[in-house]
Amino acid sequence: MRIHLVTLLSAAVLSGCQSMPRTAGAPEPLKPIDAMRLYSGTWHEIARRPMAITDGCVAGATQYERDASGAIRVLDSCRMGSPQGELKTVGGPGQILDPGRNAKLRVDYSLYGFIPVTREYWVLDRAPDYSWFISADPGFGDLYIFTRDPQIGAAQRKRLVSRAQELGYDVSKLEFPEQPRR
Repeated sequence: MRIHLVTLLSAAVLSGCQSMPRTAGAPEPLKPIDAMRLYSGTWHEIARRPMAITDGCVAGATQYERDASGAIRVLDSCRMGSPQGELKTVGGPGQILDPGRNAKLRVDYSLYGFIPVTREYWVLDRAPDYSWFISADPGFGDLYIFTRDPQIGAAQRKRLVSRAQELGYDVSKLEFPEQPRR
């Protein structure tokens, strides 16, 4: 168990290092974001690029909460092995990096309550009705597709994956973790 914990911690720290911008980075976000609409409630992780820290994780979700001052709190979660499996969470405060456009968010996670990991996420595209969004880190490494509905159809999934590919991402590496049934 101790080796598994060290492996997860190492992977988390290294994946945090991967999010550093590089010369040929992600495309700039296309649309401004209504921060109150996007950064609130639950979003379900429909697709992601594999990472060691998410091995075995299904039913991934991100919960955004806002306090009276507008501060954002992020809680990422998943279940191990099945949508009924053990719950794993990591969270921290979020900060909008491009006020007015609101498409770039930095989250200061605290793994195991004491290991700081900072990640930056850009919302590259979103639905006009805020039913889905595609985000990535600025280094062009990580890619995520989120929806409000945990169960989308095959046609919708294909459209979202195609959209990510149009944005310049290699979608052949995407994984599609199982989501809970409605």
